[in-house]
Amino acid sequence: MKSDANTARLAGAAFLLVLVTSAVGGALRLSVAGTGSVSDLLLGISSNLETWRFSTVLDLFTSVGIVILAISLYGVFKKQNKLLATVGLGWWLAEAITLAVSKLGSLALIPLSAEFVEAGAPASSVYQTLGHFFYHVLDRQGNDIHMLFYSLGAVLWFAMFLRARSIPRIISIPGLIIEVVGLGGMVLLLFGFNVSMMLFYPIAALELATGLWLLIKGTKHRLLA
Repeated sequence: MKSDANTARLAGAAFLLVLVTSAVGGALRLSVAGTGSVSDLLLGISSNLETWRFSTVLDLFTSVGIVILAISLYGVFKKQNKLLATVGLGWWLAEAITLAVSKLGSLALIPLSAEFVEAGAPASSVYQTLGHFFYHVLDRQGNDIHMLFYSLGAVLWFAMFLRARSIPRIISIPGLIIEVVGLGGMVLLLFGFNVSMMLFYPIAALELATGLWLLIKGTKHRLLA
């Protein structure tokens, strides 16, 4: 059906949008934040305000893309298994909301960094305390929680991809394994274990392959069991 093909194509475009905006936004944020102290973070934001703002806007676009993607996948999978599709939709809507809320931390750091510089960048002050909360707790911990919601939803979506044979098994089988491993890694990370970020890199390749397949082949392959 044409509507199914168009929805699949929309899902593919949303996969790619989320991949690009999250990757570019993350790289820009890291270029400003670095891996140093909170004082260095505040000085870096003050000196690179436009870059920091742009990275935050890209993250908000990622949140919008997640909503579009979740609704699209729900639309094509509800005929296969409405219950699982609804749960998957809920997890990814929670992911989008959590990501958007976490950006309050990024936005709050902008005026805080300006005040920090105006105060002469004191070595030990309330600015470091607030900066730590806005960045490490609200922004970064919020990002980790949003990735947990992503993993929970992704396991369901790729299980349905596999069952429906709507994408090649060379994508859906490794995809399901990658998402299950990613879910386990996120759970360990939230419990305080040291987890290598290399564990999550295959997810980007998976999103690229899935997005391209759905975008290019969406008019020829129905996402129905």
